[in-house]
Amino acid sequence: MKLTDLLSRLHFGNIDVSEDPDIESIEMDSRNAGKGSLFICIKGYTVDGHHFARQAVDQGAAAVIAERELDLPVPVIIVPDSSRAMAVLADAFYGQPTQKLHLIGVTGTNGKTTTAHLIDMVLQSAGRKTGMIGTMYIKIGDETLEVRNTTPESLTLQKTFRKMADSGISNAVMEVSSHALHMGRAHGCDYDVAVFTNLTQDHLDYHGTMDAYKQAKGLLFSQLGNTFNHQNPKFAVLNQDDPASEEYRSMTAAHILTYGIDQKADVMASDIKMTSSGTAFLLQTPYGSRNMKLKLIGKFSVYNVLAAIGACLVSGIPLETAASALEKADGVRGRFELVDAGQPFAVIVDYAHTPDSLENVLTTIQQFSSGRTFVVVGCGGDRDKTKRPIMAQIAVKYADEPIFTSDNPRSEDALAILADMEKGVQGSYYHSIANREQAIYFAAANARPGDVILIAGKGHETYQQIGNNIYDFDDREVALKAISTLKIGQSAVKDHKREQ
Repeated sequence: MKLTDLLSRLHFGNIDVSEDPDIESIEMDSRNAGKGSLFICIKGYTVDGHHFARQAVDQGAAAVIAERELDLPVPVIIVPDSSRAMAVLADAFYGQPTQKLHLIGVTGTNGKTTTAHLIDMVLQSAGRKTGMIGTMYIKIGDETLEVRNTTPESLTLQKTFRKMADSGISNAVMEVSSHALHMGRAHGCDYDVAVFTNLTQDHLDYHGTMDAYKQAKGLLFSQLGNTFNHQNPKFAVLNQDDPASEEYRSMTAAHILTYGIDQKADVMASDIKMTSSGTAFLLQTPYGSRNMKLKLIGKFSVYNVLAAIGACLVSGIPLETAASALEKADGVRGRFELVDAGQPFAVIVDYAHTPDSLENVLTTIQQFSSGRTFVVVGCGGDRDKTKRPIMAQIAVKYADEPIFTSDNPRSEDALAILADMEKGVQGSYYHSIANREQAIYFAAANARPGDVILIAGKGHETYQQIGNNIYDFDDREVALKAISTLKIGQSAVKDHKREQ
């Protein structure tokens, strides 16, 4: 594509360039620039792409998009917002790929990953070739790729969608984070269905207030568009039990389908019965009703299933196809995942890292546990500090043996993070073990038959970030080793007795 042809999509009037090279790729990382590249200077949190424009040109970049003048021997096009320009240019360069896909976006504080996986599972069972973008990986058919952010930058997104379309993918599902929506990473994505799971406290370090966080999530629904295409209608699938849905309803002109348990909704679950091996309920929808028997456990799992059913129904999947597929679902890695090495107590690994998700998992455990509940939980460094004492309070409230430990401390001192947690539970009974491996070993060594150990916060993650270093760390693997040895040195343990 010629540079001038590509630049015409920006609609900034006549953009005068002295040269009109063929653009063979678009890059935002100077290390990937090569002959014929259009390099886009993006201002990030830690680096400014403008500082690397010269390197990109030295490697063959034919032109540069920037927000200020740069002394370079190639055309430099000045734009007011390079991130916004990148979304437009990427969409154009890759041939507007999302317009060739049935695209489902899932947003919310908790449940995005599980809901996206459940939707993908149903679509595949209906014979559709699928792609998925989310926290755990990018999937294109049978191929999986690593991902750095829940929702990648617009350039990566459009390139990925182009690859999906070229691979014969017809349906794509993606998790859409509040950060991505606020930063405009999702600009250019032509969503057909937008799903809302729930809204609880998280990411206040970035958004500042819950209202700003709620508004960021709402961008997914406002960006569904304002027109009615009756041959290809757009839908918002909203959690009727969450108050934020009322605001999201007013933000969109799309057709609305609601789901819920407590409030009357289009897709509902009633007569819920839960055991340690699964969940049963009566499913009611505009397309009929049926009894459901899931392998998944917990009220939060029912919500995820209802959201998936709603998204699939508006995507043209028959009710029986969706329901039958979901009854076979075993769950998602790191989401209420059982770790079984033949031990006489249960060990569960879950991604719960917000107050609401931790409470949901712990209250679910209470419904089937016959013994004590242990919870190994920490809070991430360089993230919302206000939720740390709240997480501790929930752990102390619902667990018999709360164990505070490190998560991903990042640049913060793990002991300082623990101190922030402990401020919320002064006078309560808990254990503080800064070393996460020791904390897991301690729980395994002290568990008795019938007890349940919840290892919360990291879920599917296979690393721990301490300072600038990334270490191999998988809660499931550590738990298996702990179970096999059932030994621990307790010198690092700090116990706090309950007040009498």
